[in-house]
Amino acid sequence: MTRLAEQLDRLAALPPAALADEWMKLWKAPAPRLSSDLLRLGLAYRLQEKALGKLPARVARALQSPSSAPSIKAGTQLVRSWNGRSIAVLVTDDGFLFENRAYRSLTAIAREVTGAGWSGPRFFGLTGRG
Repeated sequence: MTRLAEQLDRLAALPPAALADEWMKLWKAPAPRLSSDLLRLGLAYRLQEKALGKLPARVARALQSPSSAPSIKAGTQLVRSWNGRSIAVLVTDDGFLFENRAYRSLTAIAREVTGAGWSGPRFFGLTGRG
């Protein structure tokens, strides 16, 4: 078994106090207040990073930036039924068109339709949740 594999296996058996000590050794900072499982994941990441090298900069940036709504081509029509009403939105080059008014975001449309703080992409089914 390789040294990295042995280190990763050892993490599985460490109690919470030992995980915090290990965190201090590897990250040179106090362990965050997380569950033991999440501390193990953070420690495993650090061990792998030390053994195999860091992620390429472009991958690290992609992981840090929040994911945005999927890109939708101009001309696409989004349709959603809400409380017996059909909501149709046309995607334009500059944003969205709903009831002959231009909007910069789907969230603004969802808020107008529902009166609540919905995520526009979620309201129109463009995300995996909802």
